[in-house]
Formats: sequence, C-alpha cells, structure tokens
Amino acid sequence: MALSEFKIKSAKPRDKQYRLSDGGGLSLTIHPNGSKYWHLRYRFNNKENILSLGIYPTVSLSDARLAKDKAKKILSEGLNPKVKHEQLDNQETLTFEVIAKKWCKSQLKWSEPHRHRVFRTLELNLFPIIGAKEISQLTTKSLLIPIRNVEGQGKTELASRLQQRIHSIMRYAVQQGLIDYNPAQDLMGCVMKQKVVHRPALELEQIPTLLQRIDNYKCRIITKLALKLSLLIFIRSSELRLARWSEIDFDKKIWTIPAQREEIPDTRYSYRGSKMKTSHLVPLSTQAIEVLKQLHAISGHYDLVFIGDHNPFKPMSENTINHALRKMGYNTKTEVCGHGFRTMACSALVESNLWSRDAIERQMSHQERNGVRAAYIHKAEHISERIKMLQWWADYLDTIKDGFIMPYEFKVA
Repeated sequence: MALSEFKIKSAKPRDKQYRLSDGGGLSLTIHPNGSKYWHLRYRFNNKENILSLGIYPTVSLSDARLAKDKAKKILSEGLNPKVKHEQLDNQETLTFEVIAKKWCKSQLKWSEPHRHRVFRTLELNLFPIIGAKEISQLTTKSLLIPIRNVEGQGKTELASRLQQRIHSIMRYAVQQGLIDYNPAQDLMGCVMKQKVVHRPALELEQIPTLLQRIDNYKCRIITKLALKLSLLIFIRSSELRLARWSEIDFDKKIWTIPAQREEIPDTRYSYRGSKMKTSHLVPLSTQAIEVLKQLHAISGHYDLVFIGDHNPFKPMSENTINHALRKMGYNTKTEVCGHGFRTMACSALVESNLWSRDAIERQMSHQERNGVRAAYIHKAEHISERIKMLQWWADYLDTIKDGFIMPYEFKVA
C-alpha cells in the first residue's frame, strides 16, 4: 500500500530499523532513534543501488515521490541516478570531514553544547589525518590511524569514543547511499579496554568512625554538609556538586537530577546531569531534608546548592570531598574516596536483605546490561520502595553512631 502522511507520522521507532514501502522502489527507513530517511532502490547494470533522498519531514512524501520520478527518468536515459544525484546535489567533494559534518547535523536529539563537544573531538583528532580523504576511499586500515595516534598518547577512553564515532559516521554514509560497506565495522575491539579500577570504600564496620570524624571535622560548613548529604543520598560527585536549587522539591521530598544541566560559563563539565543521560529521582530522607535546609540558609538565594569558596556563581571544587577525607586522615587511593560512599551504601542495602535488586539498581542509577531489563528498570521507578529505602539508610547511619550493628539486624521501623 502507498504511504500517507498519517501513516508516516504514526510510524514509531523499534529496537531495529525497519522500512515502509511506498511502491516503485521508494521506501522510508525508520531508525531506532526516531529519524526517518527516504531511499530509492533500483537496478543499474544488473546491480542493486540505493539512492538517499533525504530526511522526513524536511523532504515530504510528495517531495520524495517527485525525486523518485526524476530518478526513474534519469534511469530511462541509461544513466545512474545516484551518480547524477551526487553531481547535482553534492558539488563539494564527499570527504570524511564533509560527511562527518552532515552526520553531526543529523543527530536531532543532541543538545547544541553536546554537538559542539563531539564536533570538537573530530576537529582535533580525526580531520587533520583523514578529514580530506574521500569517504569512498577510506579503508579499515586508514580509519585505524587516528585511533592509534590517540591511543598512543595514553588517551584510551578518547580513542574508544573516536572509534565509536567513526563507526557512526561511516554507517551514516552507508545509510545515505554514498558507500556500500562500512569499513569501520572491522574496528570493533581495536582499542584495549582499560582495567576497571574500583574506588576504595570502607568496610561497613568502619562507618561509625567515619561519621564521628565528619561530625568533629573543622572546616567550611558547606564542605561538612556536602559530606553528610553525599553519604545520605550517595549520588555521583558531579551530580552532587553541580546541583541547582530548582531541582529540589522540599514538599515532595524529591531531588530530580536532570539528564543535562545549563552550562556555567568557564566551568568545566558544568553541563553534566545524571550520568545515565536520563533524569534521576532521589528520594530525600528526613535527615537529608534537614541538611538541605541548612544549606539553603547559606546558598538559597543563588542557583547553585554548593557554591564555591570565592565565587557563589561557581560550584565548589571537584576535589572538595576527597580533600576533606584526606584531612580527616583517610588515604583516598586505598581507604575511601567520595565515590566509595556509593559502594558502602549499596553494600548495606544488599546486606539488609530488605530491598529488591531492581529498587537498589534504580537508586544507584547503574547501567543495566540486559536491554529488556534496562527498559523495565528505567520505566519502573520503584519510587515507593526507594523512599522507604533511603529513610532506612539514613536511620541506620544514625543508629550505628552509638554502636555498630550489621544491616540485616536493623529492620524497617
């Protein structure tokens, strides 16, 4: 059946890309990210060809049909519509840099700051080496050169990201009908993964001593409150120190960490929100609310919760919590660091045997490896259980100040 505007608009993305046919070789490919691409399939010299006709809705259904008719006319004249199309619409040489720019622009769900950051990594690391090469002439070997160059500088994580971006750019070229095969497919596994370094965390029996040291620590009041709040809600350091008051609902006792925050000029990574790139709900215990009220009395008339020492429009230093732990006598490389608070809380929640795995994973905002479970855990917030869980953890910390007990010995009140 021929397509209609209603049918196109109603087409929802699926786990894998799929096509809707309009007849005569014209089809619309719907990608998992929701983007919709027009393609025309035809045979020339007994070989199947695919001509990209643009992205819907920029190219409407009627536009796509007109383009199909023009291509069929060119074909009837014994010419290849793809070659003709490239000559007419792509006067610039189809280099890696040209295609990379088009790929960046096609990512409709990206924010502009993120688009700028991604493009900057391409400008610095890929374009000087392969940017001027024609997309059709690139091989696995040539694509590997800039990756090895970055990896040789010890920037393993960046090399891995570049490998992924090269793969996406070349896949985009395939989808646009510019090349028939993606040579970046064979780059998979080319970057050696760094060995995961587990952040140091205290044994549960050592938490009472930590609590005493925090209470007795002589420092800037915001630093002490940051330590207490970090232990109570165990979110990631950037999620904590870049917090805005607008994210916190005192009435509902919920902190909503957004997927991305408004960028603060001249402040590195200030755009960071939830690490999983989706909003993350953090139930606030009675104790956490009390800490936040104390903070509000200090910084409530500014946007930032944890204002800097010298500038209230800048966040506190990313080293603040670890520096405080070192001043309290801890080795942050071998004993405990700020990130270790998450490990300690998670261990206690599991040891208590009171909470479901899904509720704990959702609260920790971990990346679930199983795709089906990941979708389920994200959709099922388990918020009622997590509210009780965070209050249990806060009450447990209060209780063990006077004498340690194992988490499974401390029941819900």
